[in-house]
Amino acid sequence: MAGSINVPAYSDALVVLGTAGIVVPLLSRFGLSPVIGYLGAGAVLGPLGLGAFIGEVPFLYWVTVVDAKNVAGIAELGVVFLLFIIGLELSFQRLLTMRRLVFGMGSLQIAITTAIVASVAAGFGLTTPVALIIGASLALSSTAIVLEVLSRQDRLATTTGRLSFSVLLAQDLAVVPLLIYISLIAASNGGSVLTGAGGALLQAFVAVVIIIALGRLTLRPLFRLVAATKSDEMFMAAALFVIVATGFLAAISGLSMALGAFVAGLFLSDTEYRRAIQARIEPFKGLLLGIFFFTVGMSIDVREILREPAWIFASVVGLVAVKALVVILLARLYRQPMPVAVESGLVLGPGGEFAFVGIGLAASLGLLSSEVSNFTLTVASLSMLLIPAMAMIGQSIAAKITPQPSPEPETLAAPLPREGHAIVIGYGRMGKMVCGLFRVHQIPYVAIDYDPRSVTIDRRNDHEVYYGDATNPSFLKACGIDTAVSVVITIQSPSIIDAIVEQIQLLRDDVEIVSRAMDNDHARHLYATGVSDAVPETTEASLQLSEAALLGMNVPAGPVIASIHEERERLRQELQRAAQSTTHGDRRRRVQS
Repeated sequence: MAGSINVPAYSDALVVLGTAGIVVPLLSRFGLSPVIGYLGAGAVLGPLGLGAFIGEVPFLYWVTVVDAKNVAGIAELGVVFLLFIIGLELSFQRLLTMRRLVFGMGSLQIAITTAIVASVAAGFGLTTPVALIIGASLALSSTAIVLEVLSRQDRLATTTGRLSFSVLLAQDLAVVPLLIYISLIAASNGGSVLTGAGGALLQAFVAVVIIIALGRLTLRPLFRLVAATKSDEMFMAAALFVIVATGFLAAISGLSMALGAFVAGLFLSDTEYRRAIQARIEPFKGLLLGIFFFTVGMSIDVREILREPAWIFASVVGLVAVKALVVILLARLYRQPMPVAVESGLVLGPGGEFAFVGIGLAASLGLLSSEVSNFTLTVASLSMLLIPAMAMIGQSIAAKITPQPSPEPETLAAPLPREGHAIVIGYGRMGKMVCGLFRVHQIPYVAIDYDPRSVTIDRRNDHEVYYGDATNPSFLKACGIDTAVSVVITIQSPSIIDAIVEQIQLLRDDVEIVSRAMDNDHARHLYATGVSDAVPETTEASLQLSEAALLGMNVPAGPVIASIHEERERLRQELQRAAQSTTHGDRRRRVQS
């Protein structure tokens, strides 16, 4: 049976899937970025890592990737799916508004960075054409990792996200002329070179026109037809077909598959099927991107690092510094705020995946020696590992240099001394409703919120709400936590709720705490932390729906209200018992350990 299948291919696929399903989740529990997890796993488990010792330790055959080509094809689809999703989130109208940054700042960044890096490479004895290939390849940043990092931070729609994406899009478009240039240098006959270049450009132009024409004519009718079947499987198949087909059409025309998928996403972004397609494609994108990051990690040659550690380190630092400085200066030239310029510069400073395309093609055509190509790709790979850290550093620096506006006088108001009152934390829709009922029943309260803008607006509209941080013990004391009867938490963030509850219990372990919960699991967790009462939103919505349905069936209001109250109490006791059993179980495990 083993002879009828490609054992190395399946073995390599299992290693990658094992990384995605086991290794990366384990590393994520320690706060490590999944991107770093995939890159690190690729470096360790790839052919240049532990895979290099298969001859000495045969067992490593089953836990390492033997041949990178076995997973490379699938990995390339990760970037394709990512660009398709980005196209879905954009539109042609929004893209037109970005043209100044894409074709202006983006083009200047590529040209200036290429010139600087090429000058350095030429200083080490490389010919001008080869130096330009290296410069242009390293001038490109990592579309996949940068956008994935910004997406995980929910920052794609911010000014930094839009600026970074504009430059990345310009870099993606620059890949085609880069590949044509490499082919021109490698060719020997000048006349045939010009003819080939003209043919390639014409072919690429025709491909874009065809993709645009097919998109306008067929995509909306296609998904309307598929949606009418009400079959999730067919809808998903149609989405996958569109992504792969447009990518394939672009690829055979000399463009990148990712660019073709991006154009298809742009067409579908203005249709009513955008959200449905995005929801079905997202899981595929995540897994395929993970495989892509794994393959990038496999290109990190530890032996190359050990051979030239000082030069490798200096090159990585120099590359990131040069690219970051160029982006920062250009961003300021294009009147972007300094915090945005710094964030964008640092996140775009490292190299990108298209360096592997350009350098790999040049090496295969004999333009680069193996030593030069290995050194360049190692520098690009190591710099890509730094992207999540550079994003965090950029955010930290941007926060420090962002000018702090003068606080509105409304946010400086301090709570008046009270006794026997309630403290309502969070003055959004739910907090306002709670405070309104307190006023009806003449219950004294202190309402607080951490959003200075909403506090300013509410106080100008005669709402008695105060600005402050409920995790700050001094502020809680100013709100009268020592004399309060109860605390009502109406905010949404589970982590912030935990921090508030912990601080309240340090100050007053006997005060009544009533907290909003996202669902039953969250409520169970809150009960385990000592909250007096937790109100799950999903449960309350179900109870209200049930009450309305019973009343709509002409059931008398009295029995309906009584049964809803009994069901609410039953669920509350059930959650409390579950929380107590979980707490006792944790204590037993701690004692046994």
